[in-house]
Amino acid sequence: MDIESGRLAKLLTEKKSKIVAFYDTILNALVTLMVTIDPPGLAPLFLALTRGMNRSERSQVGLRSSFIAFIVLTIFAVAGAQILAMFGITLGAFRIAGGLLLFWIAFEMIFERRAERKEKSAEVAITKDHIRNVAAFPLAIPLIAGPGAISATILLAGTLSEPAARLALIGIILLCIATCYVVFLLAERVDRFLGETGRSILTRLLGVILAALAVQFVADGIRILVQT
Repeated sequence: MDIESGRLAKLLTEKKSKIVAFYDTILNALVTLMVTIDPPGLAPLFLALTRGMNRSERSQVGLRSSFIAFIVLTIFAVAGAQILAMFGITLGAFRIAGGLLLFWIAFEMIFERRAERKEKSAEVAITKDHIRNVAAFPLAIPLIAGPGAISATILLAGTLSEPAARLALIGIILLCIATCYVVFLLAERVDRFLGETGRSILTRLLGVILAALAVQFVADGIRILVQT
């Protein structure tokens, strides 16, 4: 009886550890995508891209851009590994490359270079009179589903490879995109509430968090390459 009780206790402990590790991974995925997409940082750019539109038109643009971005990120979440295999890229190598890219994005966020680059994309779209297609470009791609978000999605898909975990990743993507849509609906209020100082502080804080996550991606990638 004591032996059976010991085995049962060991199994319960292992199961509990797996559950805790799973939720830690899910939380890490949520933070990574939320920071990479940066919904609050998109609010002023959304306002710039939809200048002259009424509330209904802005709502339509926000919904369409969110839908397009969700489809793009979901494709990479489901078939990201296959896409890498087509080009003969290992997951370890992509983790390192993706981690370096995420670190560069974090660097831009901390020193406010990312906002300047995104604002230039917005200005190009307006000057070329692409207002009708602004939901697809540059709002959905590359402002929401940009290289950083796509890289993070593929990296996370490699970690969350089980069917249930993959569904959780898609749910996380949906949550992040839904947050973007809500921010678009409340863009005027969010921008007014944060102000210049609030946006600057929030962007730098998120940049530091993303930098730490990027270093972790690189470390994981090196460990995978060494083991193979």
